[in-house]
Parts: sequence; C-alpha cells; structure tokens
Amino acid sequence: MKSPKAWRAAVAFLLLGAVAGCGTRLPASAFSQPAASPGNVFVDGVSATQIKVGMIDSITSALGVDAFSGPGYGARAFFDALNASGGVNGRKIVVDQCDDSGSGLGNQQCVHKLIDTDRVLAFAGNSILEYAGAAYVSSHDVPDIGGQPIGQAYDQYPHLYSIYGSDEPRQGSVGWNGRLYGGTEVYEYFKQRLGAHVAAVVAYNQPDSVRFAQYTAAGLRAAGYSVVNEQVDFALPNFAATASDLKARGVQVVFDAIDTSGNGRLCAAIDQVGLNLIAKVTTVQSWDQTVAGTYSGAPRCRNVLYATASDRNYADTKYPEVAAFRAAMQKYFPDRQDKLSMWELEGWASAQWLTDAIASCGASVSRSCIEQFMNRPEKYDAHGLIIPTDFVVTQPAATQVGCLNVARWQDSAENGTGGWVTQVPDMNTNCFTGPVISYAP
Repeated sequence: MKSPKAWRAAVAFLLLGAVAGCGTRLPASAFSQPAASPGNVFVDGVSATQIKVGMIDSITSALGVDAFSGPGYGARAFFDALNASGGVNGRKIVVDQCDDSGSGLGNQQCVHKLIDTDRVLAFAGNSILEYAGAAYVSSHDVPDIGGQPIGQAYDQYPHLYSIYGSDEPRQGSVGWNGRLYGGTEVYEYFKQRLGAHVAAVVAYNQPDSVRFAQYTAAGLRAAGYSVVNEQVDFALPNFAATASDLKARGVQVVFDAIDTSGNGRLCAAIDQVGLNLIAKVTTVQSWDQTVAGTYSGAPRCRNVLYATASDRNYADTKYPEVAAFRAAMQKYFPDRQDKLSMWELEGWASAQWLTDAIASCGASVSRSCIEQFMNRPEKYDAHGLIIPTDFVVTQPAATQVGCLNVARWQDSAENGTGGWVTQVPDMNTNCFTGPVISYAP
C-alpha cells in the first residue's frame, strides 16, 4: 500500500478523452537509437563502453500519441543528459524504445524484440496500456524499473518494479490472494485541510467507470464523508442535470470516474449552474500543462482543480532535481513544453532509479545486482523526486499512514499563463492515518 493504487487502476479508461487525437503514427525515425560501436560486444545488454536499456510505450494507441508517451520522454531526457555528462561508471546508455501501439500483440512483439533479439539489460520508462508480455519479462529475470502500473502486471510479477513501490508478494497472483488494498489519504487531505464533508462521485453507466466510482465512494465513506453518487449516460451524458443536482445537494468536492473530455464538460456545467466547489479533484495522469485548453469553458471550476501524487510538482524548480528535469526537457524535447506532465517527471525518476541501481554494481553490471539494489530494505526517493518507497513485502493492516503531494491549478501562475501550484509545505510530511480499503483488481 505504498500509494492509492486504485487511482491508477482506471487510468486507461480515464484517458478515453484522448481518442479525438488518435491514430497518428510517429515515423520510425522517432525511435531511432544510437548504434553500438564497431567491435562493441554486448552480453545481456552490457559491453565495455555501453549499456542497452529497453523502453516500451503505447505511443500510437487508440487513445492518441500523448496518452502514454510522457514517461518515455522523461526517461529519454534523463538518459540523454546522463550520457552528455559521461554516462554511468564510464558506460553510455543506449536506449532501445519500442512502440507497442497499445495492443497485447504489439506488446508481445516489443518484449521479444528487446529481450530475444536486442538483449537489453533492463527496462525503464515503460508506459504500457496492455502489458501482455509481462510474464515473459519476469520469466527471463529482466528487471523492469519504475514502470507505470496502468494494468495489474506490476501487482503480479516479480522483476517488475512500479514507480510507486509495492508491499505485495508479486509471485504470480495479483495483490494479496487476488485483492488489492489502498489507503484513504487523498480523502483525508480534503477533509482535514479544506474542511470538505459532502463529496460527490460522478461516473458513467459503464462497468469500469462504475467499479472505480464504487471504490472511490467506499473510501470517502470510510473517511467520514457524506457521499452523493451521480451516474451519467456514457453515450449521451447530461452534465447540466448532474451539475444542478450537485448544487441542490450541497456538494463541496467532486471526485469522478470519467474521461478527460467529460471532466471538461462537467466543469463547464458546474460553472453554468453557479456551484462554487471547494475542490474538483483529478488524478496524477491529468496533472499536466494542458488544463487551460481542456477546461477552457470553466474558469471557476478550473481554478479549484486539484491533483494528488507521490512526486514533486514538475513546476517546483526550487528543487534541484526538478530543475534538472525541466532543463533537460527544454534541451532535448523543446516541443513538449506545453505538454509537460507529472508522468514525464515519473519517467525521469524511473531512469534515475535504474541508473542508481546500475551504479551500485560498479564495473560488474548484471541483472541480479540491479535487483539486489531494488529489493533493499532502505527506501528510495529518486534524489528527492518521489515520496520514499520500497518493495518490502508487508501484510495489509486495518489502517495505514499515507503521504501525498497536492497541487492546485491557478490561472495566475507562471506569470499569468497558468500552472500547478503546490499546496503543501512538504509532501514527505503531508501524511494522514486512515482505514485501508480492499478492492478487486
């Protein structure tokens, strides 16, 4: 229970709003990699001068080229900056990225190419819609470091290490006897810090949306909220009626299980009925620089948009590692400035984690050495970028202490261009004790 996993479990569904931009395939040149030097012989991804790192991202999925590409950009920026400074222990990193197009078949093909043909040492920066090749990765003892846990693979297999850490056995079955567990720290924050006590959960009449909404509502009730459940039609949502009911029932904070486009329309309807919320809460995958456009028709709702995460705010350049991330993104991917996101920062942290594991091996780099680093009892914080976490197996308890970072969108930030403003003094001490909620995968 290193972080509220259920907020990430529905990520694929909540990104459905990106479909409008789907289908554009990137040219093969976008994934070209530096060639190995002549005579440079690799053994399990390691040669005298280079190390091969694999990366699988569902870039050209049906959800559009921006839905899952963020972690890959962040990780590649890290490795580019690392190589510019000499690499790790004298070896340069060769990034071998594969776009699986968001399909299970495509993922299997990428996995076999990178492991069987290219023989990469490990993975970093993975952002995979359907991780069909996860069992093969694990069976070949290839470490997958800091991947995005979009599905259940990182809750199931050894050798797969989510960016958020894990306390689960991960020996082939999901979670603990097929159950996952999450804390209520997100809900506690809005209750204790903002004084919210009446919350709404808005969902579509679609099974995945309903399940996610039910989990959210259970967590809110466990945290002591009065909960209003709202369901809208997936094909023809009537957000105006929903917003009117939210106002009539005195809702103070809104959580949701709907897509990005739907959230923009919901917020516009909330503004139109004159409902003044304490907070409209979104998730880490929506903590990005596109808010002004997505919520262009909802200025009041937009400015009470909150997001939570286990990482530093990508706008907080007072922290050296965030400043380094921003500088590298500006240098290597300048066209991403209006699409910056927390997922890109998490991709950077993923690459940092793998690099630190490699560095711990000295001259004798191996997969087993990397995994010794990953399975240490000491917590890891990616040089201050993430809330300290680990992979120590720990049985679920009735309560847990959970820490989180919180940011709010403000149009006045970034010299009036708009941006995310951190709301807590320190994410590592912004902690809450609350009940643990069990849910099905």
